[in-house]
Amino acid sequence: MAETEQPQIYLITPGDVELSTFPGLLAGVLDAVPVACLRLALTSNDEDRLLRAGDALREVAHARDVPIVIDRHWQLAERLGLDGVHLLDGARQIRAARKVLGEDAIVGAFCGTSRHDGMSAGEAGADYVGFGPCAPTALGDGSFAEPELFGWWSEMIEVPVVAEGGLTPELVTALAPLTDFFGMGPEIWDAEDPTAALKALAAAIL
Repeated sequence: MAETEQPQIYLITPGDVELSTFPGLLAGVLDAVPVACLRLALTSNDEDRLLRAGDALREVAHARDVPIVIDRHWQLAERLGLDGVHLLDGARQIRAARKVLGEDAIVGAFCGTSRHDGMSAGEAGADYVGFGPCAPTALGDGSFAEPELFGWWSEMIEVPVVAEGGLTPELVTALAPLTDFFGMGPEIWDAEDPTAALKALAAAIL
């Protein structure tokens, strides 16, 4: 995941996908809009399902030179030939994942709204840190990553940062000067036309 002046799109799969149709839908999206990285974010803990999904989506992503990482399961990342892992618990498992996957793998960490957790993840060797959601939500305690957090991070910390969760075109425009990547998932897949939804969000990156 290379850094550029303009934020790039970090595409996140739905928590559940239909393997008979989703790879084709994903291919169309990736062909329409430049994507820096794809994250396999299935909520399932069924190893066979994760392996089948990983195989199918790796083929789609790698055919387009898009790296693909998987939520949580770094041992499956190695078995599947994926490019890395996205950890959901801050810095806690970064060193263990790095030991298994090697220095060339992508190891990212989601840190919610915590500046402290983000700094700990960066110190532990994360390749990027994710913060979110980026807008108020009724889920959890309702906390969200405010623009101030991204502004501080971009000024003080060299580790690339991902903004994800609750993104709108207006929010994308506001955060574009402050983040390296936009993690886009439900904003795309919940739309009637995922490709059009992604194009609209991508157009807001100014």
